[in-house]
Amino acid sequence: MTRNTRPNILWTVSEDCPPRFGCYGDPLAATPNLDALAERGTLFGQAYSAAPVCAPSRFALLTGVAPESNGPAHHMRAVAHRPAWMTTYPELARAQGYYCSNNVKTDYNCDVDPHAVWDACAPTAHWRDRPEGAPFLAVFNIDGTHESSVFRRDEPIVDRDAVRLPAYLPDAPDIRADFAHYYRKIAEMDAEVGRLLAQLAEDGLLDDTIVIHTSDHGGVNPRSKRWCYDEGLHVPLIVAAPERYAHLFPPPGTRVEAAVGTIRIPPTLVDLVGGTVPAHMQGASLVGADFDADRELAFGMRNRMDARNDMVRTVRDARYRYIRNYEPHRPYGLHQAFAWLAKGYQAWEAAHLNAELDDVQEAFWREKPGIELYDTTADPDQVRNLAGDPAHAHVERRLDDALRAHMTAVNDNGFLPEGSAAEGYDASRAPEAYPLARILDVADRIARRDPADLPTYLAALTDTDATVRRWGAIGVLALGRAAADAVPFLRAAVADDPDPHVRIPCAEALACHFGDAEAADELAGSASTDHPPAVVLEALTALAALGPERARPYRAVIAEAADNGGEYGGNLARHLLLRIDGRYTPETVVFDWERMLRAIPEAHRKALGIG
Repeated sequence: MTRNTRPNILWTVSEDCPPRFGCYGDPLAATPNLDALAERGTLFGQAYSAAPVCAPSRFALLTGVAPESNGPAHHMRAVAHRPAWMTTYPELARAQGYYCSNNVKTDYNCDVDPHAVWDACAPTAHWRDRPEGAPFLAVFNIDGTHESSVFRRDEPIVDRDAVRLPAYLPDAPDIRADFAHYYRKIAEMDAEVGRLLAQLAEDGLLDDTIVIHTSDHGGVNPRSKRWCYDEGLHVPLIVAAPERYAHLFPPPGTRVEAAVGTIRIPPTLVDLVGGTVPAHMQGASLVGADFDADRELAFGMRNRMDARNDMVRTVRDARYRYIRNYEPHRPYGLHQAFAWLAKGYQAWEAAHLNAELDDVQEAFWREKPGIELYDTTADPDQVRNLAGDPAHAHVERRLDDALRAHMTAVNDNGFLPEGSAAEGYDASRAPEAYPLARILDVADRIARRDPADLPTYLAALTDTDATVRRWGAIGVLALGRAAADAVPFLRAAVADDPDPHVRIPCAEALACHFGDAEAADELAGSASTDHPPAVVLEALTALAALGPERARPYRAVIAEAADNGGEYGGNLARHLLLRIDGRYTPETVVFDWERMLRAIPEAHRKALGIG
């Protein structure tokens, strides 16, 4: 066989998988293959995904573009429009003569045709099917570590009592069991990586192939997936290059502790195959980088997670994690139908309802602080919030400035209501379509929940741009009863504003904080499934915030949404009905796989790679 002058690339991706590996210092892990890979490669100790959930993070892994740059790719789950000019790394690699294969997973959160960008995209896709002599880029997604694996447990391979639980979780048997069970799934994933490496050896390709291993995002246990803490965003990242390509990366056995975003993988792949990294890719290639721990930053985000809207942005350096919560009036622990299939979430909520939690564990069920700052060296569980601490003011200011600059640079679409005409990479950059600077000047104040900002919010309610008005309304809502002077302005907006995404937060503020019955009626009207799904979901969220008793008069509307509100609206409405009827327990299942698949058009299912 003729030897290629360019490297082959094998990229293994374990789903939903935190770095609980031996090479990352976990004494319970059984990961001999990945540990050996790290010994002969570079281990990135502080690698982070673009989002703490699969579909948005996979958009970034395909395109090299932050999902919030190209709404609605930042929501879980959506079908964003990918502009024709936004080339993906497999397209660029194929243009360089590479055979590109991908097995199974195509959950890219956009309208890309997987079969158009890959040479082979199927469960059996393999480098062995390439034309003779062609270099290859082969991606293998290993799904055994997916969140759903903890819904049905196998016999654990570790002692449940040996598991270290983070401080934010109660020491409940079901939580321990979920953690212990997951070590088996990681071990099985490691064995699959070992089988692929053995096939490389069988084919005589070890000396010609760069191997990359990572995950689409962090772990599956409570307060990990979907949340912007390290447990949700921290991923393994190992790059092992054979001797002839070793000069491209730090020396074998090196551990890099600079913060690195996995959004840097696509430009790295383009670099390795000899292509030109396109300007739209927002990360820098890992090839030849110096990894300055004092300078490197990794950014992350969340918006809608299934049925729950909650805009959060975060930045991580080598030591500190900074989080800005744009909706601090919402608790962390809002029920999510799919996540609650796990016994761990059920056990945590049961302990909350039974008043069995300490203050640290109870924090998940309370409203969020607007700003969070954690020293992850001293506080790896991220439970001691340093925001506002004078001793860390310089760190907070530095990371806050960096986050604002990043959001501006990527033209963060997250402030737009889902379905807005301004959503999308090109649409949001059209002149006057999306005044992000004006929006940030309003929305960045919300975290403070300072009544002194009320005049800014009231001025925003009269802005010509609906998104500015929307965030003015959310600012008032977050102030609660301290915004009493806003009542006439809120009533005027509910009566006259043409945008439902402005009217709903105004009506919620009136109904929740000032007992306005007409405003509650407005919310119920917006929950009718005659409206677009995003409007229905926001109205149901507001009705849920009223509480079961005050939502009860609108039971018929909520029941109709339970039947006809689609996957996410239906899940939220069924949960609310159970609470209204006094039948809810944490173990009650409202998620329905068949309903989920029926709610997604067949063409979208194919684009998403599900169903």
